[in-house]
Amino acid sequence: MNTDDATNSNAPGASRWMRFFPRNLISQAGLMLAVVAVGNIVVFTIIDMISVRPNPYVGILAYMIAPGFLIFSFVLIGVGYWRDRLKAAHGQSSYPRIDLNDPRQRATVFGLLTFLVVFVLISMAGSYKAYEYTDSVQFCGQTCHGVMHPEYTAYQLSSHARVACVECHVGAGATWYVKSKMSGLRQVFATAFNTYPRPIPTPVHNLRPAQDTCEECHWPRKFYGAQLKVFTHYSSDEKNTVRETQLLLKTGGGDPATGAPEGIHWHMNIGNRIDYVAADEQRQVIPYIHVQDLQGRVTEYYASDSKLTKDQIAKAPRHRMDCIDCHNRPTHVYVPPDQAVDQALLGHKIDASLPFIKQQAVAALTASYKTTNEAVQGIANSVQSYYEKSYPDLAKTRQLDIRNAVEEVQRVYQRTTFPEMKLNWQTHPNNIGHLYSSGCFRCHDGQHVSPEGKVIPKDCNTCHTVLAQTDTTKQMVASPGVFQHPVDIGDLTQVTCADCHTGGVGP
Repeated sequence: MNTDDATNSNAPGASRWMRFFPRNLISQAGLMLAVVAVGNIVVFTIIDMISVRPNPYVGILAYMIAPGFLIFSFVLIGVGYWRDRLKAAHGQSSYPRIDLNDPRQRATVFGLLTFLVVFVLISMAGSYKAYEYTDSVQFCGQTCHGVMHPEYTAYQLSSHARVACVECHVGAGATWYVKSKMSGLRQVFATAFNTYPRPIPTPVHNLRPAQDTCEECHWPRKFYGAQLKVFTHYSSDEKNTVRETQLLLKTGGGDPATGAPEGIHWHMNIGNRIDYVAADEQRQVIPYIHVQDLQGRVTEYYASDSKLTKDQIAKAPRHRMDCIDCHNRPTHVYVPPDQAVDQALLGHKIDASLPFIKQQAVAALTASYKTTNEAVQGIANSVQSYYEKSYPDLAKTRQLDIRNAVEEVQRVYQRTTFPEMKLNWQTHPNNIGHLYSSGCFRCHDGQHVSPEGKVIPKDCNTCHTVLAQTDTTKQMVASPGVFQHPVDIGDLTQVTCADCHTGGVGP
């Protein structure tokens, strides 16, 4: 028997293992896709198992996206086999005749297998890099969410700048990731067709509860005692007079196992449960509050000046109070011009010896501009022209200080005001405190009364105690425990800070 006969006799046996090998390009493509999908599932499952903290992107890739491709690959294989059966019914055969004893066929098969292995490895590595990128701040703030430029800018300047966006907006696990991305589909279309609202509305209604995100790092029940807070304010007079107020914030907290909940963190559902009804989308107007203590006793408070009836309140959706109701701008903070200039003066980014610089800087920041470029030019013209007209000699001798002040004011504007998105500190009020917006006074206004006559007090000493107030002209301008306003405005219990403090030019 010659070699050719041996080869031919071995051909049926050599090709027997190929009986179930796909005979068409569609099924072959499906098989390759299945191998790639299985490889990715294995890699991401291992990553998910060995990760110290669960990651929503790993879970969604390992348990949803990769299996989705695997199912699609099965569909492709099935379609290919179905086409083969149609061909067979018409007397056509497409089975390949493969003989591994043939050097050319053997090289082709091993070449294809080698390519498939390399392709799978590259695909798995690429998928992991894709996951890393979609998990990055740059992806959230710049690539997919270019419309979020204001939020991304404020985020970079915040105390959470090293915390990834998904840690707060999604949290661990695939469930909330799916919810956030499904709700984001509408935003994708709005961005693509330029129909998104300006500014982007807040609060985010489908945000995960703070107990699952914020309290991964901040745990209110482990807080206790009080914290010292110092407020430094520069007046709008010629000397930019400095005033300093030292407050002792009654932060409190409390673990029921070690002590009664108290202080500001009394609100944090540690020893009580607080629900409320909001009359507006931004939750700045609160007509009804429901408080339940550990013993199950309920107290209901109704705002005496509310326009909603009790029937309307009963039908309105309730919100359970958590961190975000007060810390509603934990990262994306748009600082009012008055406060931003105070910070720049305190940090010596603007020379406080320039006469009326506080007044002029705030006036330039609060002027009306249509675009950021127009604002940058307008700020430079406003500040520079003021000193050239009012202090011509100083404008010549202190050109560098004035130029530095102009540049810092321009930076402040670009960090806090975004005319293209119609966004500033007024469109997104900060509920911490009560100086530039209602904040604490949404509830602590003296107007929320229970049927039994209990009133939520409007008392400065409820949440903080004034330790001292000083300025550059007097060592002490108030007694400890008593807040003295620098301008006599009468009975402080009859007004709120935000009635006068708009973030613009003030006393």
